[in-house]
Amino acid sequence: MKKSELVAKIAESAGLTKVQAEASVNAFVDVVTAALVDGDKVSLKGFGNFEVSHREARMGRVPRTGETIEIPARDVPVFKVSSTLKKAVNKE
Repeated sequence: MKKSELVAKIAESAGLTKVQAEASVNAFVDVVTAALVDGDKVSLKGFGNFEVSHREARMGRVPRTGETIEIPARDVPVFKVSSTLKKAVNKE
């Protein structure tokens, strides 16, 4: 599902215009992004958690040349699915 399709479904489901629904989707993305940048965790009960995970520096290999390189440490956003959503997807 693309963003435009998501916006259309939200507009239909919530009784909003597509403009209002798109503004809501954009606001959600902006708020979650800002929270993760600030180091916060966003929890949506029954859906999942957005959080930041730290990856340590490690050694890697360039497939083309076989050269060993160091991959620097960095923070990455992750989404952990709730058990409720897992059960819904698996129709349990």
